[in-house]
Amino acid sequence: MNKAHVLTGITTTGTPHLGNYVGAIRPAIAASKNPQVMPFYFLADYHALIKCQEPERVKQSSLEIAATWLALGLDTSNAIFYRQSDVPEILELSWMLSCVTAKGLMNRAHAYKAAVAENEQDESTDPDKGITMGLFSYPVLMAADILMFKANQVPVGKDQIQHIEMARDIAARFNHIYGEHFVLPEAVVEANGATLLGLDGRKMSKSYNNTIPLFEPEKKLKKQINKIKTNSLEPGEPKDPDTCTLFSTYQAFATPGEVAHIRQRYAEGIGWGEMKTILFEHINEHIAPARELYEALLQAPEHIETQLQEGAKKARDLSMPFMQELRAAVGISKISKY
Repeated sequence: MNKAHVLTGITTTGTPHLGNYVGAIRPAIAASKNPQVMPFYFLADYHALIKCQEPERVKQSSLEIAATWLALGLDTSNAIFYRQSDVPEILELSWMLSCVTAKGLMNRAHAYKAAVAENEQDESTDPDKGITMGLFSYPVLMAADILMFKANQVPVGKDQIQHIEMARDIAARFNHIYGEHFVLPEAVVEANGATLLGLDGRKMSKSYNNTIPLFEPEKKLKKQINKIKTNSLEPGEPKDPDTCTLFSTYQAFATPGEVAHIRQRYAEGIGWGEMKTILFEHINEHIAPARELYEALLQAPEHIETQLQEGAKKARDLSMPFMQELRAAVGISKISKY
């Protein structure tokens, strides 16, 4: 049976938070156990360098993200779990793809256009002020990540769909010039994932500084949940669950029956203090077993490294022969007598 290749990358610039968990990690962990697909999960440490020039932060984030995925039950017997920088063929492919990628395509990338727009808003005389080649061309590196392993499907948020479309364009151009080598990937907008709101009611995001770390210790988790903004309605006054951060967060972790019960409690006028206690206890119960394993893994980095090296070997068993094929296709090979 030809398994579908499904690929997910995680940029190593921060600590995983509750929003990451319900939006991407939880559905990805479930997918890693599907014997009918070949899942690829990688730590995107080269991508991290685009926005982060803090070596210790990148290193610590790599440790925390790998520990998180393993603690939550990533099936490394089925999934290929590796660090981007352990597969040098990806960077080599990135250069090959750069040589067939139109600059105009990169000009249309959302991140680059946003950076230029910000400069123009600040009335800078240089629209490219502060913009590195890493930021400008990272869709090419992302395309290399995807195309190297012939990914059929790439689960993404709506804001990432453009990158998959770019990868398709780049692959099609390469195939047109050098023959059919790449699979054209499809973007899969995760239906099972949820978008959590942060402490301030906006989308939970590191850029808003409103996140709740996934494996926050119990006391700190309770303190963070108590910080979530609510309105001024008193206990006993009916409340609207559908506009409430506490309710939407609870919903992401609860069963339909539990959600229906809490919805009724909102109609009855549950107090915010009580709801925050219910939310804390529910989340804490949900993540406590994995948190314990996560803490143990942080104390055993050699185990994490072993898992990543085993994953890198599996990845390179695919990338090395494919790179030889691609080198031959573009004319890079040893001199020999014809």
